[in-house]
Amino acid sequence: MIRWVLFALLWAMPVAAQVDCRDETHLGQGFAVCSVDLAQADLRTFLRDSEGKILGSFSRVAQRVEATGDTLAFAMNAGMFHADRSPVGLYVEDGAEAMRVIPNAGPGNFGMLPNGLLCIGEDRADVLETRAFMASETRCRFATQSGPMLLVEGDLHPRFLPDSTSRYVRNGVGTSADGQTAHFAISNSPVTFHEFAEFFRDVLGLKTALYFDGSVSRLYAPSLNRHDRGLPLGPMVGAVIPAN
Repeated sequence: MIRWVLFALLWAMPVAAQVDCRDETHLGQGFAVCSVDLAQADLRTFLRDSEGKILGSFSRVAQRVEATGDTLAFAMNAGMFHADRSPVGLYVEDGAEAMRVIPNAGPGNFGMLPNGLLCIGEDRADVLETRAFMASETRCRFATQSGPMLLVEGDLHPRFLPDSTSRYVRNGVGTSADGQTAHFAISNSPVTFHEFAEFFRDVLGLKTALYFDGSVSRLYAPSLNRHDRGLPLGPMVGAVIPAN
């Protein structure tokens, strides 16, 4: 029994160092957070398998990762998608652009400008406002676009209202100023946009953050015993680490 306990502890240590998943609270609301160290974990987007079929679930992503001898330490739905599960806006996977960037205002949360994208490069990850990204020469190895931005330079999106009555289980991502840590969060109960953005700013201490979804918000975090299930997903993001 002692040997088994020691083995389990040793197995968990590298995951904890590379992907830190934990529960947080803010103003009486609960949130699950997974912080990914870009220096130690490989952060990627996932959409289709090797045959071009939509993966659609965390289980299929985990199987795909395990087939290469690695481990999926964390995953989350990452952006809005059409009925066929294809991405609404920019989507890049391993350098290949599957969907172009959409810069214009439009219906729904995605088109609530400013919107943005998660850009994962060779050695960093950044949440970037869409038009700023387009004006730059930034290259993304992996990317997914969504909207609205939750935080821009530390300011909440101008359309978020403190007294809003629109509440959903929401998820999103924020990145550190040095691009070395990506923080993914999902609310454990319905929250407003304003409350969700405040969590990224006041608890996680971030200045840039992006909303992923509220109609579909799910988390895969084995260290928290989380494997949220439901209807098939579109774009997903996950952290890959070497198997022990």
